[in-house]
Amino acid sequence: MNKRMDNRVYGFISEWDFLADKAEQIAQKHGFFHENDAEALMLIVSELSEGLESLREGNPFSDHIPEFTGIEEELADVIIRIMHLSSTRGWKVAQAVLAKIKYNESRPFKHGGKKF
Repeated sequence: MNKRMDNRVYGFISEWDFLADKAEQIAQKHGFFHENDAEALMLIVSELSEGLESLREGNPFSDHIPEFTGIEEELADVIIRIMHLSSTRGWKVAQAVLAKIKYNESRPFKHGGKKF
């Protein structure tokens, strides 16, 4: 890995950690916390479901952040919820994302023979 890539990787991790801590602080301030990991994961699933509904409705612009579409807003909510959970639990999700991207790069074309 070259120095430029090293800086980007470090930047991604440090920015992720900063934003994850911020997401956790905002959630706590507004009374949202995870009773358990299963609840937190299902809240992430619910954001994906809301994204699907937005697509089914033609992906209109968001009522809350009108410069973005509904799917963009809901995917952002997924990431925010993941950040909140990872910050709360001390999980290294940013590093896992980078490791998984590197692993996926090494996999063969359409690995596993899956149809979709």
